[in-house]
Amino acid sequence: MTTTISWPSRLPLPTFEGMSVEPQDACLRTEMEAGPARTRRRFTQVPTRIPVRWRFGPVDFATFEAWFRLKLADGTQWFSIGLLGGIGMVAHEARFVGQSSVPYKAVPSRGGVWIVTSIMEIRERPMLDEGALDIILDSDPAALFDSIDAFHDLINSSLPLSW
Repeated sequence: MTTTISWPSRLPLPTFEGMSVEPQDACLRTEMEAGPARTRRRFTQVPTRIPVRWRFGPVDFATFEAWFRLKLADGTQWFSIGLLGGIGMVAHEARFVGQSSVPYKAVPSRGGVWIVTSIMEIRERPMLDEGALDIILDSDPAALFDSIDAFHDLINSSLPLSW
């Protein structure tokens, strides 16, 4: 990751409500006069859009607005943020793309809470590499993790210290 701007640690991360992972299509399809269509990969770095939602108190919303304007140059800069993905909560390189030329939407709610929604574009979603995928496909992941736990217990609990 080359991003130096980070999501402010004092602000909450997006809620799970309304969050989804929407990978963009990386294939180009060409219909043929006869026979099956041809498909090919257009690019290897497939952008993913993730609709997000926050619940901000007044100070957090003021912080978000200023951070968006001053640190992200009105949303034009990439930044690092922890998001839930297939391999758990990990840092993603993201930027705001919004919807209908609006970078985010903020709606006041009861109790001074602001509901902020947007769509973020993720440069490259962190996921299993090919080696990890091969291990999972060739074995029983539950048994593999049980074996790792048993090995950990053997080394750290059962074997005597030799020093």
